[in-house]
Amino acid sequence: MTNPSGQDVTIRVGTTEDAEDVAALHAESWRTAYAGIVPDGALGDGLAEERRELWTLRLGVDYGEPANTPELLIAESVGETVGFAYLVPQPDGRILLDNLHVRPGRTGGGTGGLLLRAALAHVARRHPGADLYLEVLRANARAVAFYEREGGLRTGAHEGFFPGGFTLPEYEYTWAAPGVRG
Repeated sequence: MTNPSGQDVTIRVGTTEDAEDVAALHAESWRTAYAGIVPDGALGDGLAEERRELWTLRLGVDYGEPANTPELLIAESVGETVGFAYLVPQPDGRILLDNLHVRPGRTGGGTGGLLLRAALAHVARRHPGADLYLEVLRANARAVAFYEREGGLRTGAHEGFFPGGFTLPEYEYTWAAPGVRG
């Protein structure tokens, strides 16, 4: 796939070998996107290690049935991980897009849209009839605008609970199953 900036980006399924790269990108993205939104302590020195532990655990777990197994999608350009999306089947039959991050400095270039469309196509193939949804911090205006441009419907508003014991207001966005394209 080529994103609108003309750079070739390949989307592939992630593996346990991607944990380190995904963790580093995740921490870098949080520090950039959430500065001024989440408490400074949540973006401090321990963030990189926390993300490393999280992704090592997530990618090392055997979830049993394939229908229950989360899926990591990796966006690569010239051998570098430039973004990722993490899809988690939920007990209510929906699929949670738990993370969608693009490497800081590459946002706005189309990689996020490619990842979102790959996630929608993945859901349509692997979980026919399931809605895709996500939760985004209300104060993350750039992400909110992106999800609305990409056809997400605001379907809820609530408080999100974060490691470290703080809560922040979030919106829920949904892409209903009939709109999911394979």
